[in-house]
Amino acid sequence: MISNQILQNTIDGMKAIARVELCVMDADGKEVVSTMDMTECAGSAAEFAASPADSQEIHGYQYFKIFDEQRLEYILVAGGSGEDLHMVGKMVAFQIQSLLVAYKERFDKDNFIKNLLLDNLLLVDIYGRAKKLRIQPDVSRVVMILESEKGKEDNALEMTRTYIGNSSREFVTAVDENNVIVVRELTASETGKDIERAARALAEHLEKEGLQKIRVAYGTIVHEIKEVSRSYKEARMALDVGKIFFGDREIIAYSELGIGRLIYQLPIPLCKMFIKEIFDGNGPDEFDEETLTTIYKFFENSLNVSETSRQLFIHRNTLVYRLDKLQKSTGLDLRVFEDAITFKIALMVVKYMKYMETMEY
Repeated sequence: MISNQILQNTIDGMKAIARVELCVMDADGKEVVSTMDMTECAGSAAEFAASPADSQEIHGYQYFKIFDEQRLEYILVAGGSGEDLHMVGKMVAFQIQSLLVAYKERFDKDNFIKNLLLDNLLLVDIYGRAKKLRIQPDVSRVVMILESEKGKEDNALEMTRTYIGNSSREFVTAVDENNVIVVRELTASETGKDIERAARALAEHLEKEGLQKIRVAYGTIVHEIKEVSRSYKEARMALDVGKIFFGDREIIAYSELGIGRLIYQLPIPLCKMFIKEIFDGNGPDEFDEETLTTIYKFFENSLNVSETSRQLFIHRNTLVYRLDKLQKSTGLDLRVFEDAITFKIALMVVKYMKYMETMEY
């Protein structure tokens, strides 16, 4: 179904060109859009709809039927003076008929992409429908998921569609009310860097249009249409994991999640058991800010004592004292690689648990 706004813009444009009054009614003779009041034509439109004629002149008005395949979708009424009224009416009817076909194809493609992302199609149906909709099955694609500020999701969807335009290489859709999904077709030369640039360009465009808190996540490149759902699941995981472990990043790729994506799949009871074993009931929340700053800076500098003490503007012995103190309280010596890895994972697990607690409320 064509939106009423598109229909109104179409007949307004045709009126400006041909100088005729136009009205589009539904199959029951009820006005949908119009350039002037044509309520007097409603009764005649209903009678015309029941007749076998495809076009007819009634009381000086030209009536035309517009079909969606075999079903009557609209009745067009053209009014005015001039010998060309019938021809103008036929041209407008043809234009609306073409819009119907285009929007129906877009709807069918959108519906197909949604079901493809959600794994709602059998393998044979995927390739059969792709062929019918003229969608190439064996090109490289990647799925991006865009999240914006709450309450502006509809704006984000329309703005993204406007930004993408009528490109046959990209599909823009939504499978829920929270996120916008872009299925992007890639050329043979495009790489992960190109995908990141495209994601960043989209985010910057939406921010210029007034949207805030833009975050874009994307999956890995797939080469068969049947694998698009996998890229979508990866992008969704990247969006969630990115919020936990990469909160300051606007663009995040699934391939960059590292150990974060493994932690994200751990059950909470197992996480609690792990933290209890590591910290013996004293979690990182109980560390003072000085200790936490020391820990994060030490990890940031790859366990290098000299560089860490330099960046913290403290004496090397002071840093060694802090690390010794931490070892006494936790049993882990961060200068030992294995203990450092254990401690780092524990900090990430705590972050994950906190995030999951906020999601429950």
